[in-house]
Formats: sequence, structure tokens, C-alpha cells
Amino acid sequence: MGPASGLLTHALETAFPREDVQLCRISFDILGVITADDTTVEVELVRPGRTIEMLEARLEVGGRTAIRATGWRLAHAETTTVAGGASDPLPDPDEWPSWRLDSHWSGGYISTLDGRVHPDSEPGRAQAWLRTDTTLIQGEEVSDLVAFTTLVDTANGVGARVPPRDWMFPNTDLTIHYFRTPSFAGADPTDRWVGFDTTATFGPDGVGLTSSALFDAHGQVGRAEQILTVRRMPSAGV
Repeated sequence: MGPASGLLTHALETAFPREDVQLCRISFDILGVITADDTTVEVELVRPGRTIEMLEARLEVGGRTAIRATGWRLAHAETTTVAGGASDPLPDPDEWPSWRLDSHWSGGYISTLDGRVHPDSEPGRAQAWLRTDTTLIQGEEVSDLVAFTTLVDTANGVGARVPPRDWMFPNTDLTIHYFRTPSFAGADPTDRWVGFDTTATFGPDGVGLTSSALFDAHGQVGRAEQILTVRRMPSAGV
């Protein structure tokens, strides 16, 4: 879902380009298994407007829609004098110990991630930084927004409440709100960190929620929410 969400964000950003608007909310609905197969992305402008507009992108794999993404774009305005309310920036990644997600999770995408985690993190509550040096689209540069968004779905693994070998808790959606466009300005391509302050909550009836404040090196950029279907792994027994 990580790279697929990055690909859809790139499509939403570039299909109908405008320099006077900001892609500030992206909502992904995961409609089926995302397989490594021939993939097509289609984009349409659903609600055009001078200051507010909505786009929709669909990722099709093997002739079926696997993900549907909608994006709201809002017009830029000068609001520096009233800006405020963001959480304090996370500490520098070098202040936290190294962390490999592939010690708990498997997959080619996961194996590309380099992480740092707050030493006091615990199941269901974690702060972490992640980065990857893998190119999203071969031979094509993508924006900082796209590169950042590519890693956001990983929040559900960052804040896991229970071991994935015992429980399944996949997210069926991902919604990101950006009040500021992420920026890797001045950072080497291999030093682009995405920060998470994540809490995972499970209800009593098989539904959970992963909530994350999102950070770049300059501070908070927004929030992400993921609804989860929580089930015991069949091999784990009752």
C-alpha cells in the first residue's frame, strides 16, 4: 500500500497541475489485494473550482480497481500571521536508536526501510522516523509530497498494539490531512526522514484505529488515520 499510495498521489498531483493550490487531503479506500501485476492509474477532476477542487484517482490491477483515492486541493493564501497549533517537532533521528521493521514484518517494501524509534515506545504507542532510498518511479523525479506520502501507510506497523504473527489488523483505508506540504529541502535523497507520533486503539468488536501525527525535519505537517479490521491469526489458535 505504501508505494501504491505514492503512485496515486503522484497522479493526483500531476494529472491536472496547478501551482496556486495545495493537495491537502488524500483519502485512500483499499478495495482489494494489491498484487505485483500490470497496473493502470486513471485520474479525473470530479469537482473543479477556483479555490476548492476535488480529484479522484483509481489504481487498477489485473482489470479490477484495487485502490480508489480522492484528493481535495485548496487555494494558497497568506496566513503566516495566524499560523500555529502544530505539535512540537520530533527530536532529530540521530538521537534515537536504529530500528528495522523487517524484524517483525516481511516483504520487499519493508526491507527497504531504515528506521529510528523513541526508546520509550511501546505496543500501541510509538514515535519513529522512517526513510527509504528506493526510487518510486524509475527514471522520474517525484515531489517531496509524493515521496513523503509513500511512507505514511507504514504507520499501522509503527504503532502495532499486538505482534503480527498472532493477530491480523490490516487497514482498509488511509486518510491524510496536510496543513503544510512536506519538504525535504536541503536533504540528501538518502536522508529524507518521515516522522510518526502514532497511537493504535482497538475496540472490543474487531475494529481498530491507527492515528498519527506526521512530521518532516521542520515540524508537524499533518495527521493520518487508518481504520483496521482486527482478527486473530488462524495459526495462533483461540
